[in-house]
Amino acid sequence: EKVDLVAITVETFTARRAYEIADEFRKRKIPVILGGFHPTLLPEEALEHADSIFLHDAEWMWPEVLIDLKERKAIKQIYTSRAGIGQFPNFLPRRELFKGRGYLPITLMQFGRGCPFKCNFCAISSFFDRQHYTRSVDEVVREIKTQKNRYVFFVDDNIVANRAQSKELFKALIPLKIKWVSQGCIDMLEDKELMDLLVKSGCLGNVIGFESINPVDLKLMGKASNLRRNLVENNKFDNYESQINELKNYGLQTWAAFTLGHDWDSQESLVKTLDFALKHKFTFAAYNILVPYPKTPLYEKLKEEGRLLYDGKWWLHPEYRFNYAAFKPKLMSADELTEGVFEIRKVWNSNWSVLKRFFDLRTNMRSVERMVIYWIYNSLFQKEVFKKQGMHFGIK
Repeated sequence: EKVDLVAITVETFTARRAYEIADEFRKRKIPVILGGFHPTLLPEEALEHADSIFLHDAEWMWPEVLIDLKERKAIKQIYTSRAGIGQFPNFLPRRELFKGRGYLPITLMQFGRGCPFKCNFCAISSFFDRQHYTRSVDEVVREIKTQKNRYVFFVDDNIVANRAQSKELFKALIPLKIKWVSQGCIDMLEDKELMDLLVKSGCLGNVIGFESINPVDLKLMGKASNLRRNLVENNKFDNYESQINELKNYGLQTWAAFTLGHDWDSQESLVKTLDFALKHKFTFAAYNILVPYPKTPLYEKLKEEGRLLYDGKWWLHPEYRFNYAAFKPKLMSADELTEGVFEIRKVWNSNWSVLKRFFDLRTNMRSVERMVIYWIYNSLFQKEVFKKQGMHFGIK
């Protein structure tokens, strides 16, 4: 393609391939600008592969880049924007560009960005400095009304981070009669009004970061929100029992997300996590190896302790593979963590597991619609387990 400018959004997992693409275009004398999480957190590294970098969120200053290119015939080396969501009520995403490209039949949309919590492994907290930002509810409603698809995935980091604003959104969604899913925090159950509105607005379920079933791990990682209602009178962890029961009473199909490899995790605790998830018949579950993202407190801690692998830059190392441990765990080897988590994924996505988890009258069997969702997406996730394991990050 003959183009005037190449702009690439770079995540840590896509950095190596993004740099390869950027380097190739620069050889052709085409200017390249890199933006997104990774260049914002590691600007010096990104500048080695770009003519320009864009720090923080794009909406605030992207027109300035285009004006510089058109009028000055040159772009600045660094554009320093700010975090948040710019309001552009007269523009809508060009979703027709995704047609025929293998994307799932669901509309991706965003209401808010960022999260106020301080989990030590989370790059979102580092990028947004624990702040949370939202769009205008009217703007979101307008965008939804332009979509024929009535299934929406709000890709928010935590859609219930600001409960007052979330309630306003949910109230506005009720007359639209859509079905939606998002990502939320389990402490949303503390607010009954919020939960009632969430269900009435068409929520089918949420990705919820359980992260660990060990209260010591939860404290050390800074996931205080998971502990608020999990401490019973004698100050013992109740293993999420009451919250999971409430979620099922609301009819929500939960995608439980776990991070595995914390300092109190062992091979035995990995198996216990799987048993816990199977017992509660979660609709979906993600078993993620703990990842030391750059500029997070976890990364700095592991670096100081000399526990980082792959020269401390796993995202660029030619030997690193997707879903591999990038650090030395305390109670097992890196290979044991990698292999243990992959084995958990295989068991969870086995035909036996999918069939067993289906039989939950309050969630997966609550309606024909939910049954269809369960079988379609579990089938897709079964394939993904093997498709991505051990994937290379770059081509060269």
